[in-house]
Amino acid sequence: MKYLSSIAFLTFLSSALFAKELKTEILINAAPQKIWKILTDFENYPKWNPFITFIKGEAIVGKKISIKVEPPNSRAMTFEPEILVFETNKELRWLGHFLFSGLFDGEHKFELIDNGNGTTTFKQSEDFGGILVPFFGSSFDDTLEGFKAMNEKLKELAEKE
Repeated sequence: MKYLSSIAFLTFLSSALFAKELKTEILINAAPQKIWKILTDFENYPKWNPFITFIKGEAIVGKKISIKVEPPNSRAMTFEPEILVFETNKELRWLGHFLFSGLFDGEHKFELIDNGNGTTTFKQSEDFGGILVPFFGSSFDDTLEGFKAMNEKLKELAEKE
């Protein structure tokens, strides 16, 4: 029994130390279809998106795309995540790794919730995991600010017309 308690404690400690979740959401006065069209038009990201400044490739489940993120006050990073979910007008999710799985992984998610009244709740989140997570400290704050900046620009674009 003592052995199981030790394993449970180590599992808890591992998830507490080597995991981090960032979440944002914003109410947008537009239908999910309109927001989805902007969100999946990767070619235009450099024109409007202050956080994800580049995406190249097709969002096909199981395929990789190339992404460049530029969080405020942090270095830009380019990586090639794999598309996990592409559900039209509802969810886009990918998983990226730094060098190899388990070192520093990020599962990024965009979710659109139709409120049924002409508005959409847009949620952007990322679950980070891996042994390097404790060393990224304040860069998570910068990433969260990047999420918020992107959300605001997406809202502005979707509500424009």
